[in-house]
Amino acid sequence: MFELLEPDWSVPGVTAFTTTRAGGHSTAPWDSFNLGDHVGDDPAAVAANREALASLLPRGSRVQWLRQVHGTRVVKAGVETGIPDADASWSNQPGAVCSVMTADCLPVLFASRDGRVVAAAHAGWRGLLDGVLEATVAAMPVDSVQIIAWMGPSIGPEAFELGPEVYRAFIDAGDAPSAFRAAGREGHYLGDMYALARGRLQRLGVTDITGGGLCTFNDPARFYSYRRDGEQSGRMATVICINPGTE
Repeated sequence: MFELLEPDWSVPGVTAFTTTRAGGHSTAPWDSFNLGDHVGDDPAAVAANREALASLLPRGSRVQWLRQVHGTRVVKAGVETGIPDADASWSNQPGAVCSVMTADCLPVLFASRDGRVVAAAHAGWRGLLDGVLEATVAAMPVDSVQIIAWMGPSIGPEAFELGPEVYRAFIDAGDAPSAFRAAGREGHYLGDMYALARGRLQRLGVTDITGGGLCTFNDPARFYSYRRDGEQSGRMATVICINPGTE
């Protein structure tokens, strides 16, 4: 049985959720609803899982997959040919599904309050630092104060350890020191991806932000985690679309 995590918002005519590892066709160590086709899983199992994902979406919709590169490029879903190198997509067209895949990185969904514009962003620490959330908001043809955001499951603040150079890069970029605390290893820090993302979105004028509080690393029964499982970790998908038939 599939387990889907849905944003705690009320946006008319929009379907949005994050998958977990429950359900699906993949065998260990990718068990079982792995949607990544680049992690060593049986291609037939991945294809079956992606078909299952399509069945969970509104009829007539089409997923815009991305080749994520930990950058800041944003594309418009539904108009790209092939699979573009990008880490976010947006849409104002019904049926064009914005999607990102994660296994510790932070997925963020966006929607205008009237449900006419949506977006999805993949924010690992590199993309978050370099401005993928800022680029996504800038790409959406709507004033930022009309945008609401939801943060899907990512590595939590008890598990996201980073070195002094990464900590300093965030601080130099203007991120709040309160998003970090000292780790057990000297010179290392534990970072709160949710707090970092929330701070950046608020500075953009996006203040209606929900989600957070989950940890992919510490919940192996529900979530994939690259830091925990390495190269053979599966991938979850976080998707959003304007429902076909929505005017």
